Amino acid sequence: MSKTNSKFKIQNPKLAIIGLGYVGLPLAHAFSEKYEVVGFDIAQWRIDELNNAYDRTLELDEAQMKEAIDNGMKFSCNLEDIADCNIYIVTVPTPIDSSNRPDLTPLIKSSESVGKVLKEGDIVIYESTVYPGVTEEVCVPVLEKVSGLKYISSDNNSTLNTQHSTREETKGFFCGYSPERINPGDKEHTVTKILKVTAGSTPEIATIVDDLYASIITAGTHLASSIKVAEASKVIENTQRDVNIALINELALIFDTMGIDTTEVIDAAATKWNFIKLTPGLVGGHCIGVDPYYLTHKAQELGYKPNLILGARQINNGMSKYIAERAIKEMISHDKKIKDSNVLVMGLTFKEDCPDIRNSKVFDIIDELADYGCNVDAYEPWIDEKDVDQKNFTFITDPFKADKKYDAVIVAVGHKEFKALERSAYEGISTGEPVLIDIKGIVESPTWRL
Repeated sequence: MSKTNSKFKIQNPKLAIIGLGYVGLPLAHAFSEKYEVVGFDIAQWRIDELNNAYDRTLELDEAQMKEAIDNGMKFSCNLEDIADCNIYIVTVPTPIDSSNRPDLTPLIKSSESVGKVLKEGDIVIYESTVYPGVTEEVCVPVLEKVSGLKYISSDNNSTLNTQHSTREETKGFFCGYSPERINPGDKEHTVTKILKVTAGSTPEIATIVDDLYASIITAGTHLASSIKVAEASKVIENTQRDVNIALINELALIFDTMGIDTTEVIDAAATKWNFIKLTPGLVGGHCIGVDPYYLTHKAQELGYKPNLILGARQINNGMSKYIAERAIKEMISHDKKIKDSNVLVMGLTFKEDCPDIRNSKVFDIIDELADYGCNVDAYEPWIDEKDVDQKNFTFITDPFKADKKYDAVIVAVGHKEFKALERSAYEGISTGEPVLIDIKGIVESPTWRL
């Protein structure tokens, strides 16, 4: 299979994908169809699994993994194996710490690793979600320090301000930015089918980066005018979603207080053509519940307090506590004991039909229930017991095949397995009259739903 592309303006492109999680692995697979690719990750167990054609994130199935390997893609933990690459694409996580401040440690560490093998003329492209300025103000200094090379951008090299200049005119490295838009568990909107924003440190490099992604992204690309613009575009995508969901969540809290069914209200309002139909729920995962803090951190650093965004975060972060308290009230109204009660929580992942538990707010519900003295069992068919650190709950395999009865059942995730259940199934595992708490609107005749 040919590994070249007529639009691509670099000789013998060889790509290193740094970080092989939900973002990096599908991207590496897509690029492997046209280019020579090496997937790099610091976790040896991850490399071993991938070399055996197994992806625990379930983003790629066994056939796709074997396809990538047959295309020549290699997986490695050794920097020597990516030393001869000329394009490095960094796809590591950008989490927040316990104080909701950006944790750039994975980004800095990966930049240090790339810096050790960086050569003149190489391009480093970042996909991780950050606040505007991180690529050039945080990552580039690390690359320069470790590699001993100069970062080349339009700002520091006037000879590269036109499309007609060439990479050979200067001695240094370049950067690009193309924010990830992966949606875990979504088999329809896969990496090549989602339009990609691109940017580069010079006009020429921007075109090279854009052409690179355009060669595999069938949905097309959008070339931003600068790296900072591309960074900002990504961080506001999920900030907008967070604010919109916060509005619906707040409405749900108001309507619940009024005794009005939120779903019925939304269905009625959605009959207007320009109403944006959203549903209330938990906001977790690696994006929506995290990205806004990157933007608010930078805004506050510059002296601006983003009240709307922070307010939305407060509302969405408070939903787990509200749901747990609502469950306790329903148990009390049904004469169920609270201390030492048995509660079943169905679903631990942050969204349906995927094994991703990152920043899942279901764990916050469990924490609240444990504070009330409840004994919590958790049923999650999409993950293995070893994938989650158990603290204040018991991980069980299938409550519907056991004899244990529960004082309350909380359906927290809309997995397809749960949607197929009839009410009689819940009645069979309940003590007396079922107390069914439905967060996702999938349970027939629940006791309470969000």
